[in-house]
Amino acid sequence: MRKSLQSYRKVSVESEISVASPHRIIQMMFEGALQRLAQSRYAIENNDVANKGIYIGKAIGIITGLNNSLNMEAGGDIPTNLSALYDFMLRRVSEANLNNDVQAIDDVCDILRTIKEGWDAIPTEQHHMASHNEAV
Repeated sequence: MRKSLQSYRKVSVESEISVASPHRIIQMMFEGALQRLAQSRYAIENNDVANKGIYIGKAIGIITGLNNSLNMEAGGDIPTNLSALYDFMLRRVSEANLNNDVQAIDDVCDILRTIKEGWDAIPTEQHHMASHNEAV
């Protein structure tokens, strides 16, 4: 049953991605990173080393994807500042992994939520201009 549910979720997410705007894809990446970090935190609290590694690895992959999607030639200081924040988050997540540090996970979640709130606040009529790659 659990495997069927996981397969359904995967197909559901893949279907949403196939029709999503670039703006929505970035939103989904923020959501996914926050979910994986929450799962990582839970695994740390429960001494679940295997799942901690899996979820931290997935969070690192998503944050790296967000960082790699920045257009460093456009947007002035914004992409440079975001890249520095993503680099900081990657270091903190690595520290969380090494030291079983839930505070490090919380720090990264706070930063991601702030960036996501700004992204979510972009007016709908500007979404076509606001792909992470072009606007930032």
